[in-house]
Amino acid sequence: MYIPKRYGQSKSNRCPFCGTEAVFKNSQGIPVCRKHKESSLDDLKCLCGSTLELKDGKFGPYFSCMRCGNVNFRRAMEINQERIASKTKSMNAAVEKTKPKAFDAKNPPKEITVRSDELDFMYE
Repeated sequence: MYIPKRYGQSKSNRCPFCGTEAVFKNSQGIPVCRKHKESSLDDLKCLCGSTLELKDGKFGPYFSCMRCGNVNFRRAMEINQERIASKTKSMNAAVEKTKPKAFDAKNPPKEITVRSDELDFMYE
């Protein structure tokens, strides 16, 4: 039985770091989410032990191994899952350090109510 493809469901890009819908492309050309736009995939290994070179083709990104030939992007991600997980943990730790501080009880934020006939609020 023939089931036709629906618009938008034939190809869905997922972020290799967190698994959410990929909207952006990073500097390497990999589809990633907004949070991982600045991250990159480096030093990925093949099953044979040699390094994988990232390439971008007609049907999306893939990897090339010197010994094995072309390797599917998804398969390379499954092989190097531990390396990618360790990178995301280190990135999350860096983001947690730079979180903004909450307001103090000593210095609460000042709230100003402005009416349309008042223009002096800018000069206080």
